[in-house]
Amino acid sequence: MNRLIRSGLIAALLLAAGATQAAETTTVFAAASLKNALDDAGKAFTAQSGIAIRASYAASSALARQIESGAPADLFASADLEWMDYLAKKNLIRSDTRVNLLNNRLVVVAPKDAKETTIAFTPEGFAKALGPDGRLATGEVNSVPIGKYAKIAFEKLGLWTGIQPRLAQADNVRAALILVSRGEAPLGVVYESDAKSDPNVKILGVFPADSHPPVVYPFAVTADAKGDGAARFLDYLRSAAAKPFFEAQGFSVIDSGKQ
Repeated sequence: MNRLIRSGLIAALLLAAGATQAAETTTVFAAASLKNALDDAGKAFTAQSGIAIRASYAASSALARQIESGAPADLFASADLEWMDYLAKKNLIRSDTRVNLLNNRLVVVAPKDAKETTIAFTPEGFAKALGPDGRLATGEVNSVPIGKYAKIAFEKLGLWTGIQPRLAQADNVRAALILVSRGEAPLGVVYESDAKSDPNVKILGVFPADSHPPVVYPFAVTADAKGDGAARFLDYLRSAAAKPFFEAQGFSVIDSGKQ
């Protein structure tokens, strides 16, 4: 009998521990370019609060559609305004929590051992760097934020007609970065933060700021968020304590008034 009682107590304790752990876990759906910074910030936040951060990284477009389909996300961080607007129109975020937290820059990268050190934003400059059959890696240009930014920039600079047939369109910015990092594509368009995350690539040039809309990262708690973990994590990300994690990865932090 004592053995049965002990077994029952142990099972109850394990169930209680599991419930506590689940209650203290916040799920974040975030743009792929945020991975390094949010992983570091999440660890610091967990050490401080005891709330575990479970993050899923992908293209903002894919994550927004997953949330629309009922995926259990507590916090959404997008690499552009449009996909956050998409969820806002469907009442899938808590609009009073929405904040534009970060800026980034659009850059051209090449493998670290490429002979080019800079690139001219001209048809000749890209033709030379790509070679006769090289591809330019970036995100899918109709939905993935990095691809959309890249298309707008190339159109503004009068380069789209020559670049479009040479594109290798990836599911997200980190997938595009890998193509360049492995030498499978001689050029890529990614965010500055992504370029800084990979020692096997180098930046050849930064797109002119007026060639595309500002790269803005909005964050918001989702409408179906459980508990207060997402709101607390977002408050932490807006605080001075989280700023170094973003700046170390090449992001610019937009002043949100939090100290």
